[in-house]
Amino acid sequence: MLRALARLFSRRKVEEGPVKVIVGLGNPGKEYERTRHNVGWWVLDRLADVWRLEGWRRDGDARVLSGHVGPANVRLVKPQTYMNLSGAALRPYLRRSGWSPQHDLLVVVDEAALPLGAFRFRARGSSAGHNGLKSIEGALGHQDYARLRIGIGPPPGRNRGDLADYVLSDFGKADAKVVEELMPTFREGIEAWLTEGIEPVMNRFNGKGS
Repeated sequence: MLRALARLFSRRKVEEGPVKVIVGLGNPGKEYERTRHNVGWWVLDRLADVWRLEGWRRDGDARVLSGHVGPANVRLVKPQTYMNLSGAALRPYLRRSGWSPQHDLLVVVDEAALPLGAFRFRARGSSAGHNGLKSIEGALGHQDYARLRIGIGPPPGRNRGDLADYVLSDFGKADAKVVEELMPTFREGIEAWLTEGIEPVMNRFNGKGS
């Protein structure tokens, strides 16, 4: 009995600690599932799978999935408001005492300015015109939050055409395979962020992206 109470108390202490929020940017709806703009959701789905987390549920303006990865209390968040209103999903966390966007938030986002196969972890920076990041920045009131930028752009020399049409186009099989092959690296970098923060992750992983 005492051991059971001790385990319960220990579990509650972990759950009450700062939650590490990983937000994947994308658009809800089946028609957007395979689009380049939804690569952030692809990453969250892979994390849920390899971390063996189950039970996506609706929570305000998002679908969320919670669990523990090692000592970290983690929440995966998929905003359900469409890309340009993604920041609304952060409102519950901004009201939490002790929760810090600078340390406890990672946004996973597509980046048309990077070619497919490239990626960058960043500690801060502008939205670079990305509507989802603009909304995140508006909700936070600053640009000081970590993000994983995943390249979806065409190779150098190839014209992508209209940006809106391009990001909302489906990945072809070959391009989707490029992203899939990077998933273990994304996972490794994100797990390092959970325990070490963004600066060591930038130093260790950014050279791996082409």
